[in-house]
Amino acid sequence: MKLTVIAVILCIWGFSSQAQNSYSIKGSIADSAANSKLASSTITVLNARDSILKAFTWAETNGNFAINNLPKGKFLLLITYPGYADYVDNFSLDSAHTTHDFGKIDMILRSRLLADVIVKAKAAAIKIKGDTTEYNAKSYVIQPNDKVEDLLKQLPGIQVDKDGKITAQGETVTKVLVDGEEFFGDDPTLVTKNIRADMVDKVQLYDKKSDQATFTGIDDGKTTKTINIKLKADKKNGEFGKVDANQGTDGYYEGQLQYNKFKEKQKFSLYGTLANDGKTGLGFQDSNNLGVSNNDIQFVDGGITINNTSNDALDSFSGYYDGKGIPVARAGGVHYDDKFDNDNQSINTNYKIGSIDVSGATNTISQQTLPTGIVNTKSTENFNDYAFRQKLDATYKIKLDTTSDLKISVDGTFKNFHVNNNYFTTTADSASNKINTDKRDVTNNGNQQIFDASAFYTKKFKKPRRTLSWSLSESYNKSTTEGYLNSEIDYFNPTTKTVDSTNITNQYKTTNTMSSVLNSNITYSEPLTSKTSLLFNYGFAVNNSTSNRQSFNESSPGKYNIIDSANTNDYKFNQLTNQVGAIYNYQFKKATFNFGTKVSDVAFKQIDEFTGDVLNRSFLNWAPQAMFLYKFSQFQAFRFTYNGNNTEPSIDQIQPVTVNNDPLNITIGNPTLKPSFTNNINIFYNSYQVLGGQQIYVGGSFSNTYGAIVNNTSYNETTGVNTTSYSNLGNETPYNYNVYASYGRKISPIDVQIGLNANTSGSISYSYINSQLDMGRSHTYSAGLYLYKYVQKKYDFYFSGGPSYTFSTMSLQPLTNNNAAGFNGDGQFNLYLPLKFGVGSSVNYTYNAATQAFSAQHLTKLNSYIFKTFLKDDKLKISLSANDLLNQNLNFTRGISGNTTTQTNTTGIRRFFMLSVTWDFTKFGTVKSAN
Repeated sequence: MKLTVIAVILCIWGFSSQAQNSYSIKGSIADSAANSKLASSTITVLNARDSILKAFTWAETNGNFAINNLPKGKFLLLITYPGYADYVDNFSLDSAHTTHDFGKIDMILRSRLLADVIVKAKAAAIKIKGDTTEYNAKSYVIQPNDKVEDLLKQLPGIQVDKDGKITAQGETVTKVLVDGEEFFGDDPTLVTKNIRADMVDKVQLYDKKSDQATFTGIDDGKTTKTINIKLKADKKNGEFGKVDANQGTDGYYEGQLQYNKFKEKQKFSLYGTLANDGKTGLGFQDSNNLGVSNNDIQFVDGGITINNTSNDALDSFSGYYDGKGIPVARAGGVHYDDKFDNDNQSINTNYKIGSIDVSGATNTISQQTLPTGIVNTKSTENFNDYAFRQKLDATYKIKLDTTSDLKISVDGTFKNFHVNNNYFTTTADSASNKINTDKRDVTNNGNQQIFDASAFYTKKFKKPRRTLSWSLSESYNKSTTEGYLNSEIDYFNPTTKTVDSTNITNQYKTTNTMSSVLNSNITYSEPLTSKTSLLFNYGFAVNNSTSNRQSFNESSPGKYNIIDSANTNDYKFNQLTNQVGAIYNYQFKKATFNFGTKVSDVAFKQIDEFTGDVLNRSFLNWAPQAMFLYKFSQFQAFRFTYNGNNTEPSIDQIQPVTVNNDPLNITIGNPTLKPSFTNNINIFYNSYQVLGGQQIYVGGSFSNTYGAIVNNTSYNETTGVNTTSYSNLGNETPYNYNVYASYGRKISPIDVQIGLNANTSGSISYSYINSQLDMGRSHTYSAGLYLYKYVQKKYDFYFSGGPSYTFSTMSLQPLTNNNAAGFNGDGQFNLYLPLKFGVGSSVNYTYNAATQAFSAQHLTKLNSYIFKTFLKDDKLKISLSANDLLNQNLNFTRGISGNTTTQTNTTGIRRFFMLSVTWDFTKFGTVKSAN
């Protein structure tokens, strides 16, 4: 009887013990650099608290390992192999994570330890997973109420500038995801300035491949530098946000609200901004917040490209604020995304609304090169512009079965704008003798509707790497404008130097443009061997566009009904594109190489509705491409890419109508323009060492164009009027180049991140002036230094800046140049004082030296502030700030276009003081068990 009882007890204990020890781990161990599996590696599991041994095993011949029957708890994984650095990682096993898969663990020889290091100190600060660098957020300093942006500033290889622009490993980060999903579209600052840093578990940095490359596995060389913010499990249920109220002197103000509610896989967020102090959104890419992208339309490679934008006030106001003038901005948005049906379906949607008023004054000096000399123009513009925009977009994804997926995206945009600009221009010869003066007033109203819809279907077959995909999209863009042009030009007699004639223009103008683009592309990939594969594609596109420009003269005061036929035209531009292409791909170990081409048959049908003329043309466009990638290690790579593409003339360039929106600078379209062909070459090398955060980046780009479309200007030396058409160049090939190099590392004894960079860029451009070819040369050389340090609750500072020098000449007047030196620098510091006080300051310095045509430009913008925090976790902050203490803020630029060099100075927001109150709020709940 006693034996029976004992047997029963042992049986029960055994089952209980098995239930309590039902957890496991697995993974594989290798040396990627040597392409070898590390069989017989020792894998040990230790208690995280006291390092007591729990279990151990050895790796199999293929490097795989697994340990079962582990209990619930927190542990350390220790992997050792003779000659290799020990690998240590933290992990947990609980009801939500019964099996921990470490994936592929890449070991490093001790001899390479100083060159290629995986850091597992400081709570596993950095981990390398394939092509992804993963930062452990808890290993870095997080102040109360810090945002993701504050965390990113501390991560090796990542820099964040004063506007929130992120640079990682030498490239601009254009996409920031939250748990792998888009958050408010493609504006990174809506994540970095909204999500709290203490919510972050991991930060992942990687090159996101194109959807096509991700699906087929054939690298097309198209990548986007991406950051993914992985949230802590206990931060996925709750509410958080910020209320910011600011009142300044001279009537300046700013208010901002951010609210977020997360519930497991659901995310709901909204934000709103109202300000006239230069704040138009949350930071970098504010133009996206207002939806003022250029809306260029591009379809299959080698096909037509349509650009519906224009810089003339009679056409549109984009709504983008670039520091010029005084803005009054209102912006807001709502975001919602969710995954459901066991993650087989998901939806992601955004609504954004915004408006902006901008007023100010711009002074422009330009120098035009002629065969006979130089013409100087001075212009003053007073502007008052307004733009309103709202946009709704949604993306739905569904997994149809184990091999098929479907992604559907739609978006719609509505925008209207108003411009009221006044100009006064004086043109003189090199001896300062007046040629003309122009007083011009422009008022214009317009609206734009945009609709886009696309579907992307993917199918994987039983044979690995055999795939089929089909993308289908429709884009519709309609724009309507109407306005008035009033111009009075006085022409001066060169002998008497007095006015001898006057030309008055008083017109009512309308412009109606429309484009509808249907695009279909089918891609099939077929593996040839384990290392090679072929990708085939067929594309079809239909683009129908119209441009109707009408001008009316005044028959009686306020009545415009006399049509001006010289400035009126209704034009249709229909294009049909058929494309086929093939790409060969080779991938083995560290190397990836592919090459191929796409061939497009493009048919034009151009219809002049006023004259009845019809012009049919066709072109055969080639789009060759090649890519070579070699990864020396996880931290060192070399990439070379080449592609060639055709650029079709835009409808603005081919429409045969005289556009006199600026009567001193008239443009006329050329219906006989042909496509140009451009070669593009890019080379990039990077080397990165996690230990010390050392980074080396060297890269360059070069492009040249055959049959380039250039300005062909006729200048009337008596009246000073430019009439510009467009022509294809003959044997001349304009080109652009850019070469850059940077080096950065942490100086350990003083814990300062330091970086050095050098850059050279330049171009050769061409234009015709009075039938003579003018060649412009521009070359710029620059260097810079970067310093950064962050000490928690004590101080932080950063500085970046350096000199530059530009050489600029025109061939028609080789003795005249605009060579100039320059310098640009940014700096900021914060000092944290006792009693929760703090002070800080930021400065921006810009200098452009004087040239033969332009005077020197200096700008020092100095801002300072003092603050104090209150409440638990410093959730309340009150600050007093001073903007532009030296009262120097002025936006100035220099540039070259065609045969004209220009310098502009625009008023900006000047000195004011502001009192600010900021309240951060949080409320997080418990998290349900994972499915």
